[in-house]
Amino acid sequence: MAASQAPLTRDSLRVKIVVQKVRLARTEYRVIRPARPLKNGALYKARSSYDMYVDRTDGRRIGTLWLLAARSPRSLVYLPMRTTPTAPGIGWEGEQPLDLVLAPRTVQLRPSRWKRIREHLNVANAPREIRTASVPERDLPDLEADGMIPGNPKEASEILLRQDVYAETLLLTGGAVAFREGAKEIFAVAKDGPPHAATRHHIPGACNYHVCRCMYDWDELSTYNWEQLHVEFCPPWAR
Repeated sequence: MAASQAPLTRDSLRVKIVVQKVRLARTEYRVIRPARPLKNGALYKARSSYDMYVDRTDGRRIGTLWLLAARSPRSLVYLPMRTTPTAPGIGWEGEQPLDLVLAPRTVQLRPSRWKRIREHLNVANAPREIRTASVPERDLPDLEADGMIPGNPKEASEILLRQDVYAETLLLTGGAVAFREGAKEIFAVAKDGPPHAATRHHIPGACNYHVCRCMYDWDELSTYNWEQLHVEFCPPWAR
């Protein structure tokens, strides 16, 4: 069975990563990134939202990294996505490609520090350790469950991620619950997208013919200073 059609298995929650450490002044940052470049996982800033495009394979890798961020309160998770080949249907709104960083609140990352951290990570001789990370299946929330906004603003803040854009990077800061909820939407798109694309008329970026999820499908979202993060499935566009 082709990887794009395979059901979700234990291996889907396992990913090869690179672990690096960067020291700025008196602070050391531990950074996790995928060991292999993403080929079919891209992120763009549109006019009024952030748009992520994934196929099934890279969608699962990205979702697993979100779950890993939930289990790694002292690590940054860095997804270099600016260099991914351009996804189909991109360009008509002047989308800007972005990298993505998942930053647990406990790291206390100032967004203005990210550019220098990235420079240290990408030095040719920067120390790096390759590992295989796995996440328990129980960490993945029910893909069919509706996300409801809590009535208590303090509880809502536990689910909602803070957005910052710096150095061509979307930095999302939050806690474990928030990262797991985000992973749920990415996994749902990676699961539902392939059968839809194989059996129906699939038009990337169109309004009525694609599989997508919004990170927070809340009517009251505008009151929380959040620009929607829209995740859309695309069949593999790069080999």
